[in-house]
Amino acid sequence: MVKQTGKAVTLADVARRADTSTAVVSYVMNNGPRPVAPHTRERVLAAAAELNYRPNLIARAMRSRTTGVVGLILADASNPYFGALARHVEQALEKRDKLTLTGNAGFSTDRQKHLVERFLAAQVDGIIIVSADGGPDVAAHAQAAGVRAVYVHNRPESADAPVVAADNDTAVHEALNHLLHHGHSHVAFLTGTHDIGPVGHRRHAWESVAGAATPLLRCDYTRSAAAGLAQRLIAEGALPPAMITATDEQAIGVLAGVSAAGLSVPDQLALISLDGTPDSAYTAPALTVTEQPLQFMAEHAVDLLLNEALPQTAPHAPLVRRRSCGCTE
Repeated sequence: MVKQTGKAVTLADVARRADTSTAVVSYVMNNGPRPVAPHTRERVLAAAAELNYRPNLIARAMRSRTTGVVGLILADASNPYFGALARHVEQALEKRDKLTLTGNAGFSTDRQKHLVERFLAAQVDGIIIVSADGGPDVAAHAQAAGVRAVYVHNRPESADAPVVAADNDTAVHEALNHLLHHGHSHVAFLTGTHDIGPVGHRRHAWESVAGAATPLLRCDYTRSAAAGLAQRLIAEGALPPAMITATDEQAIGVLAGVSAAGLSVPDQLALISLDGTPDSAYTAPALTVTEQPLQFMAEHAVDLLLNEALPQTAPHAPLVRRRSCGCTE
């Protein structure tokens, strides 16, 4: 085998090795636009492998006016919920031969805007925005530049870009009804320090059914904050018999705080979380959750990005019964 040295291998080099034209090599490498006989395709691919040929993606992008790259903005990459959602988005884009360029906003609206600017400068084919809270409609900036954008998990109230978010109202109702079925007449709700975005939707859904007289608790969306809250409630003799948490991170923190105080779940506290991340199945005890359909949400968001004629949808977040609510596995 003769190895190429010096400059990069070109289509012409592959064509000479395969004894065919550069046009045929191009058809093979780009899967069209014209068909190539199977034996010729095999010869071209073998020649490309021998020469270690790599297509010039920049040149291809200039010809097609697409880069094959989609920008993904995460609300917070360190949160397991957003990490799991990002993995599904990346897999869905990979199936469509798209490369994912991921940016972490760290719950900063300024960082979100900056990432949109950077992605537009990189000439991405589209942007998927996993937005946790309110803030400006950064998708509008992308759309003004002629780049399609889609929200997943949450969309600012002022935005009109497509969004894929789970049916939070039904999820809360199912969680509350399940605890009522276990005999708990008063169910506390643990929310965040503010009520915007999906957490705000979940709190409003809980209040519409549970009523304003039931306890509303607040803490940051961290395990340490929720563990501290649980320990303070126990010390004050104010731990409720049942609780719904807005996020898994808070639920895991509550489990840790209750355990550190020598109490147990579900004996002293029945608990349900409204996220359903993979971590929730491996806590002690395992968390009962309303499981956000992350794979469906990711795949539908990608479908909406690439096919604007598709309808938006709010998928169901089913109740997954485990030990923390009092169910026996």
